[in-house]
Amino acid sequence: MDFVDSGLYRDITDHAHDAPAWLRHTAEIGTEAGLLVFVALFALGWWRARRSDSRAFAIAVLAPLATAVAYICSEVLKSVVTEERPCRAVTGAAPSLAECPPYGDWSFPSNHATIAGASAAALVLVRRTLVWLTAPLAVLAAFSRVFVGVHYPHDVAAGLLLGAAVALTVVALATGPATRLTEAVRGSTAPVSRWITGPGPRSVALPHASHRRP
Repeated sequence: MDFVDSGLYRDITDHAHDAPAWLRHTAEIGTEAGLLVFVALFALGWWRARRSDSRAFAIAVLAPLATAVAYICSEVLKSVVTEERPCRAVTGAAPSLAECPPYGDWSFPSNHATIAGASAAALVLVRRTLVWLTAPLAVLAAFSRVFVGVHYPHDVAAGLLLGAAVALTVVALATGPATRLTEAVRGSTAPVSRWITGPGPRSVALPHASHRRP
């Protein structure tokens, strides 16, 4: 099957082979390691949310869970579409920089792009200003999969959209129950539970009146 963007795939992989060695090596490493940045941001979001209100904490915990759901959805879709990897299917293309996945590890949609799109969208719900970091990072992570030759452009575009849509939906549907669960756990006397959820926002004491009104 000759996809519409197979020509674009060839153009990108040709440029990848003409790129400086340092850029090729960075892409090979970054296409996998880039997702670790999202993991670190999830951990940081959870830690900061321990001193936030219950709703904010619930969203911070739901963010990685929603990303996991998006990944499962992409795996299910892969098994239905069964699109062959371009590193085997596109004739005349330059050899992929990364090892071409084995037969049966289908191409559409890109799992990496799905995880990146879901992570980026979910983290924005945790902290809106993160959009300036997570959105470009997600696009770079997705593009790197085409650059190293293991996905078509439409694979990563679909992955980004799928991941973002699933993550936003999961967080929207689960925030209410997760907030109530957080409140219940924060009321527990178990030390582990209280450490995981944190103490919540610090109460601000009202200043006492220094004198009586006449």
